[in-house]
Amino acid sequence: MRKYNFIISILAFVVCINANAQSTIDNVLSEIGKNNKTIQANVQYWEAQKLQYKTGLNPSNPTAEYDFLKGSPANAGNQHDFTVAQQFDFPTAYFKKSALAKEQSAQAEFELNASRQDILLHAKKVCIELVYSNKLQLQLSQQKQNTEKLLSDFQIWLDKGEGNILDVNKAKLQLIEIKKQYQENVSAISQLNEKLTSLNGGNQIAFNDTIYPVLPVIPDFAQLETEYENADPIRKSLEQQKLITQKQLEVSRAMWLPKFEAGYHYQGILGQTYNGIHTGISIPLLENKNTIKLQKTKLLYDDLNLQNHRNENYYEIKQLYYKYSNLKITLQEYQTVFASLNNVTLLNKALSLGQISTIEYFLEMNYYTTALSNYYQTEKEFYEAEAELYKYQL
Repeated sequence: MRKYNFIISILAFVVCINANAQSTIDNVLSEIGKNNKTIQANVQYWEAQKLQYKTGLNPSNPTAEYDFLKGSPANAGNQHDFTVAQQFDFPTAYFKKSALAKEQSAQAEFELNASRQDILLHAKKVCIELVYSNKLQLQLSQQKQNTEKLLSDFQIWLDKGEGNILDVNKAKLQLIEIKKQYQENVSAISQLNEKLTSLNGGNQIAFNDTIYPVLPVIPDFAQLETEYENADPIRKSLEQQKLITQKQLEVSRAMWLPKFEAGYHYQGILGQTYNGIHTGISIPLLENKNTIKLQKTKLLYDDLNLQNHRNENYYEIKQLYYKYSNLKITLQEYQTVFASLNNVTLLNKALSLGQISTIEYFLEMNYYTTALSNYYQTEKEFYEAEAELYKYQL
């Protein structure tokens, strides 16, 4: 019974640690989502774009004209002309322009989400890389301590006349290699944390986890692809662009309708004055030539671009899914093998008992640590693939 309770406690502790790891990555991404300068700049850019889309929706500015014509000969009198006029597009054009501006503003949300997801995915991959590097640092630290102890023991035996200089030299060379890897990994961890700080808008942030987040249950490919496609902001942006082009086509057609001008006209000549209504009409014969044809061509391009994205996105997700599935199989095999291995302890014992030589010891140790590093690399790639598959949830 005590053994059962102990196992339950250990499992609960592991789940708690995993939950904390998930929370930690979520917290990092939350901070970066708030502090990242690119995200902030994009928000301001699209706010400016929304204001830009709203310009030009009202009628043009009114015009005022005054003409003074001096008569000749002197008794012919002078002529005064004064006109105030306002030009209007055909009424339907204003409705079409307003509808276009509304759809253009709606696209901003999709563009912002797409950019934000790219940044947060990059940040999440940095966190995954840090988990890998932090785990590797623990391994290298243990190797370093173990080799330092071996070198110390070999040196003591040599001083006592019980060892040989070759073993000492082998241990020294091995220690140099491990220290080199150790320092390189320290540098890598530092650079990754600096990268996180940069992504966080320059605000200091560090990520020290050695445990990956709890994985969600990955559905089958068809369901995952549907969920990804439905949430994909790039697809939504391309669909919105197609709708915008349709609205631009409607505006172009509306601009082929006549423009009107209305106002007040005053004229004074030879002591007589005339005033009344000023009206005019503009027939669009030349100004809008080829605009409808242009928008139809853009509409065809937008449709093909959307189809191309859907096709590329489908096969990209499919490749990621198969990569994830294959990595999962390999990772499970690694986990099964390493769960029952205790090579370091066994090798140390075999060396101390004289069952293996020093060269055999270091060869076996290198083989073991290489396999362990490959295991960590596979684990990292597995979580990176998972992060890309769930990019749409960021």
